[in-house]
This record gives sequence, structure tokens and C-alpha cells, in this order.
Amino acid sequence: MSDDEIIICRCEDVTLKDIKDAIRNGYRDIESLRRYLKIGTGPCQGKTCIPLTEKILAREIGKKVDEVGRPVSRPPESPIPFGIFKEKKNEKP
Repeated sequence: MSDDEIIICRCEDVTLKDIKDAIRNGYRDIESLRRYLKIGTGPCQGKTCIPLTEKILAREIGKKVDEVGRPVSRPPESPIPFGIFKEKKNEKP
């Protein structure tokens, strides 16, 4: 396996090559990479892939990791009570 085949985002099956190609095609900030490749949108919410992608981006564009920024966190517009997801005992799904 070559280095480019390394999976960076397991949730969305994004490889190192995918990220490098996207950077070469003009996606040169963490937010645009996230939107284009869907990195950080899976069940883990980017716990592993976002820090890795930041390092890859910084290396590829010749900047420090703290210069490439962090993706914007977008909580729900209105809080949703968790209880609405709970099935009531007498109701059928």
C-alpha cells in the first residue's frame, strides 16, 4: 500500500490522495476541504480526521498548523430535547 492510499477519514472513506488532490485543485483551507470531501461529518464528527487533515494541509501549502485554522462548529439552530428520540412504551414505531 502506498502512502496515498492511507485512509484519513474512516467515516467518509477519504484517503491521503483525495486530500492532496483536493488541495492541488484549489481547496486550500480546512473549511473548504471539509465541505468538499465531507471530512468530519461522519459519526465521529472529525475527532481523528480533522487534526490529520490540518497537518496535511499545512504541510502541502507550506504553513504552520495553527495558520490553517479550525473548521467552524455549527450547533443546532434551536436546541432539540433528547427525549423526542425516545420511543414511548405504548406507541408503535
